[in-house]
Amino acid sequence: MIDVHCHLQFKAFENDYDAVIKDAFSAGITAIINTGTQLSSSRKAIELAETYENLFAIIGVHPHHADKIQTDPEVVEDTEGIQTKKQLKQVKNDYWLKELEKLIKHPKVLALGEIGMDYHTYASNGIVDPKLQKEVFIQQIELAHKAKLPLQIHNRHAGEDVIKILKEHKHLLQSNPGMFHCFAGTMEVLKSALQLGFSIGFDGNSTYKGLAPGETVTLPEIIKLTPLDRIVIETDAPYLTPIPHRGKRNEPKYAILTARFVAECKGVSFEELVEQTDKNVYTMFRKLAGSK
Repeated sequence: MIDVHCHLQFKAFENDYDAVIKDAFSAGITAIINTGTQLSSSRKAIELAETYENLFAIIGVHPHHADKIQTDPEVVEDTEGIQTKKQLKQVKNDYWLKELEKLIKHPKVLALGEIGMDYHTYASNGIVDPKLQKEVFIQQIELAHKAKLPLQIHNRHAGEDVIKILKEHKHLLQSNPGMFHCFAGTMEVLKSALQLGFSIGFDGNSTYKGLAPGETVTLPEIIKLTPLDRIVIETDAPYLTPIPHRGKRNEPKYAILTARFVAECKGVSFEELVEQTDKNVYTMFRKLAGSK
């Protein structure tokens, strides 16, 4: 089966990513997709994809990073003609988008993500200006359209605005537009995402009891109402480790535990769940299907 979203390029795996990858493949994971959250982690996702046959990458700027888009020092060394801070900021803004445009052409880059909106207050970051989040989100939707690739959507406590933006830019979406990563939200947001053609990703937090802070619907309820042909399985490793390993570092091999839980919620066998969800991934990410 496929882990459709993780972060093996993050610091949590810097000392043993090779062993983690091999453990996952030995456990029955057939492909792993690493997702970037900014330029640096997107580049590292591609580097890993180049190193391992069954690793792939998704690149993009997470809404958390919309206010600190990275640049390389040499980009702004030549400041001739740049007279204001506003002009300098524009140079930097142009840089990150141009870099993504280069990276997205890599043969093992499957989609643009994780991109979207996030209104959750983080202790380390707070909430990034929603106006800026929206601007960066739309620019990446436009880039994905240009590259003819699907989206991997991040949404936390911002479902209504994410749906509104996607509806306003529906003409830029692919026929199979992509997926909502680690879905959470209202039934209305779920319904709208499905109507737009998106698949729905479920992670280890699906196995946790009760409601997550700020949510009104449990994940098992959402799983039951999501058609089987729209479900994909992910880990978000190193985060959201499923029970019984909650509290420890998550790994791609634990996607199997989440898949077993989702299968139980849907009333189907584990084998049927894996067969269908893998099919869903290949349908959504055409470049992955072409690599088989």
